[in-house]
Amino acid sequence: MARIIAVTGKGGTGKTATSALLIRQLAKGNKVILAVDADPDTNLPETLGCEVSKTIGDIKEFMHSERDNLPPDSNKESVLKSKLYEIIEEMPKYDLLVMGRPEGAGCYCYVNNLLRGIMDKLVDNYDILIIDAEAGLEHFSRRIFRKVDDLIVVTDGSRRGLRTAERIRELVDEMETDVSNIYVIANKVTETNRETIAGTAKELGLELIGMIPVDEMLIRKDLAGEPLFELPDDSAAVREIEKIAAKLGL
Repeated sequence: MARIIAVTGKGGTGKTATSALLIRQLAKGNKVILAVDADPDTNLPETLGCEVSKTIGDIKEFMHSERDNLPPDSNKESVLKSKLYEIIEEMPKYDLLVMGRPEGAGCYCYVNNLLRGIMDKLVDNYDILIIDAEAGLEHFSRRIFRKVDDLIVVTDGSRRGLRTAERIRELVDEMETDVSNIYVIANKVTETNRETIAGTAKELGLELIGMIPVDEMLIRKDLAGEPLFELPDDSAAVREIEKIAAKLGL
């Protein structure tokens, strides 16, 4: 079974950048990796330096509108599965799958049920899944991914941000989602707020596994729209991600 790691957090906290840097770190090894962009904003491909033309949202739209027009004897799960494999981008060190979102109106429960079964089988082809999740927990509520081994909440260094991480933890419990571990990564940390962040996380009972410092190299790449995958090994953010991956046993 693949180890499934989902990264979530409020917009602007650096969730997608953290996902991209985790993928960058894991790509150094020999694990078979599937990167999943589950955020409707679809920013992960750009941070990785990839281009995608089709998403699962497009396939869901097709299946939703055309399922009644398919031949009566066609296996709809097989149709969906074949289209799914067509849109997986195969990169040298990882594969990339973009969820996107369907644009049409109506209920997609039927397609979600098909997709859930296919995703269960798909994960067996990989050692690790890194999911750049949307800011909320919508994908988990729909049970597209039945279980998550590690849920990483990316937050800024404020008490409000850490409170958000606490609320996400509570929501996971309320939804009875199958999540084995919940961790917190503080991003854009400075020397002046490092101790306060650690103290607040401890006070809230949050497991803080890393504090990514403000990194000028990352900021320049981000502003220029350049892939974060190309950050050098001496980048402060890259070095911290390497430590975080070690703590996760990756």
